[in-house]
Amino acid sequence: MKGLIFAAGLGTRLRPVTDTRPKALVTIHGKTLLEYAVEKFVAAGITQIVINVHHFAGMIMDFVRERNGFGADISFSDESDLLRETGGGIRHAGPLLDGSGPFLVHNVDILSNLDIAAMTRNGDGSALATLLVSDRKTGRYLLFDAGGSLVAWMNVKSGEVRSPFAGLRRPPQENTAFDYEDFVASHGLAMHAFDGVHLISPEIFGLMAQWPERFSIIDFYLSVCDTHRIAAYMQPGLQIVDVGKPESLMEAESRFFPIR
Repeated sequence: MKGLIFAAGLGTRLRPVTDTRPKALVTIHGKTLLEYAVEKFVAAGITQIVINVHHFAGMIMDFVRERNGFGADISFSDESDLLRETGGGIRHAGPLLDGSGPFLVHNVDILSNLDIAAMTRNGDGSALATLLVSDRKTGRYLLFDAGGSLVAWMNVKSGEVRSPFAGLRRPPQENTAFDYEDFVASHGLAMHAFDGVHLISPEIFGLMAQWPERFSIIDFYLSVCDTHRIAAYMQPGLQIVDVGKPESLMEAESRFFPIR
């Protein structure tokens, strides 16, 4: 199995730290976010790894090469010319990822106790993609039917619901209260937060062929979830921190590296 680490982002929420380095090279407890991600892949037996780069691309590539790839076979999907977002980033890395089996995608700014090997074993092999989700609080949720298939995306503040299913679609509402829990319950759905890790079938590349250069992977999933299964995967006891803001750096320190 191959893996893709998303490391191309600008890291704007982490400024001023990311004014001089990419988010992937921000350190927590003496080690970069990129190293944590690579080590997690390798521990799960994923040693063929693609890293997409844009912001301070050369700095990331030099860092990896100077450390001999941390013992993994690492290649780079260079987006220096254009930041392609998540969907475009996956498609751009396609020539390095495409093969006979699924591949794993992991955001570089996610720290967690996820058991990647268990996810790759237990993910839905019939699905186009299996998404790591949890019940953490957020402002935007993915909605899944009783069978665990993606059917919609919801913004709890605006009340907007995006879906290929007309009965679920709801435009954003201004100055109107939205009882999103009632909406979800009335349609027999479950709402989960997406946690930045997905197990993807190489079938996806053919389906992406006509999409523009830049696009969101969530937008893509929503466009195909009426014809292709996009499955939810949950790990009991999952602990996860999205290291996107300075305060989350401190949260990650205290949660994963407590003083002993």
